Amino acid sequence: MHAESQIREPLIIGKKTYRDISNDIIAPIEGKASKFWYILFTISVLAFMWGIGCLAYTIGVGVGAWGSNNGVDWAWDITNFVWWIGIGHAGTLISAVLLLFRQKWRMAINRSAEAMTIFAVLCAAIFVTLHTGRPWLDYMLFPLPNQFGSLWPNFNSPLLWDVFAVSTYATVSIVFWYIGLIPDFAMIRDRVIKPKMKMAYSLASFGWGGSARHWSRFEEVSLVLAGLSTPLVFSVHSIVSFDFATSVVPGWHTTIFPPYFVSGAVFSGFAMVLTLMIIVRKVYKLEAYLTVKHIEYMNIVIIVTGSIVGVAYLTELFVAWYSGVEWEQYAFLNRATGPLAWSYWAMMTCNVFSPQFFWFKKLRTSIAFTFVISIVINIGMWFERFVIIVPTLCRTYLPSTWNTYTPSFIDVGIFVGTIGMFFTLFLLYSRTFPVIAQAELKTILKASGQEHKELAAQHAHDDHH
Repeated sequence: MHAESQIREPLIIGKKTYRDISNDIIAPIEGKASKFWYILFTISVLAFMWGIGCLAYTIGVGVGAWGSNNGVDWAWDITNFVWWIGIGHAGTLISAVLLLFRQKWRMAINRSAEAMTIFAVLCAAIFVTLHTGRPWLDYMLFPLPNQFGSLWPNFNSPLLWDVFAVSTYATVSIVFWYIGLIPDFAMIRDRVIKPKMKMAYSLASFGWGGSARHWSRFEEVSLVLAGLSTPLVFSVHSIVSFDFATSVVPGWHTTIFPPYFVSGAVFSGFAMVLTLMIIVRKVYKLEAYLTVKHIEYMNIVIIVTGSIVGVAYLTELFVAWYSGVEWEQYAFLNRATGPLAWSYWAMMTCNVFSPQFFWFKKLRTSIAFTFVISIVINIGMWFERFVIIVPTLCRTYLPSTWNTYTPSFIDVGIFVGTIGMFFTLFLLYSRTFPVIAQAELKTILKASGQEHKELAAQHAHDDHH
């Protein structure tokens, strides 16, 4: 007797029809928001307002309001910038790379992940414009013809490449996200009754009719954009890492930075997608589409990227020891045992140790446990950026210049404000756009819906006998 192949678990649970999918996914847009949504929204807006106040104060008074000082001139601002850019990486990666690999499970998460990318890049942009100190002179970063002679006074600086990389990445992500939304807008356009909403959604859907020609063009464009954005995912974070790697500061001047930053970005991005999707799944009752299987697949990605990050940490330590350069060795010794050692061990615990629990199937399929670990990982990834920057700059070559860093009230306010901004935008998005790509979900209903899976299993069983 030959062994029967195991039929994969369905990606859409319950006996859903095409109409059910439309109804379930449009429900948050048509219906009234729940009390839970209003509570989350209020908290987010309050945090956002606090952040705006701190931003206004910084612009009025100057960067001296922050805790940065002569020794630690890069502190929370760059830490937060790298953290937000990292979170923005998962969205495009989920959409583009998994689209190129034809993974069906991306359909339930790609729309929200792409939106998350755009919001995270917007949060990161705040720190980029601010850490120059005088945001109203930031136009000098761009190639404007000006009276200073040359167009780009400092084209060799990775900070300038950052401007290009991040703006290209943001543009491609927005186009990718919007094109994916067109069929969904058309679905809403055909269903809403209020004339103003109908007008808005019909403008947004560009006259989409759902004909075969429309679909084939849609798929071609999606593939082209996926091909464009995949190298961008790798280049953007590599360039962010060059901000550090091209300097001569011990502990930064290493070649491992680009791959290590990219894997860390995917790691923190997937954790953030999990945090958001578990909330969305509960608030909008989308358990049938965001199944435990989806969460398990994402946890497997987290195991892989988390292990890569762990290997990178150990490689850094090994290379510091093997190089025989005492500055390099001291930089790592100081991270692990110096005055800010607690942040180093927090990073190690959150990023290397916590994802290893996902090797157990029981834990990686537990929603509550996944939710907790996803938040722990993002805290750990924030500490990783902090550890790279602050302890390294606190203890440089000259002991007479050693100092410490403590964030000011304004530093904390701006950071909390960006988190508030991120959640405010995400909550508003979830009430005006479909959170799940319903048009794409329908394409896999026959192949991955529970009812069809059960029928297939039944047929296989009958044929066997």
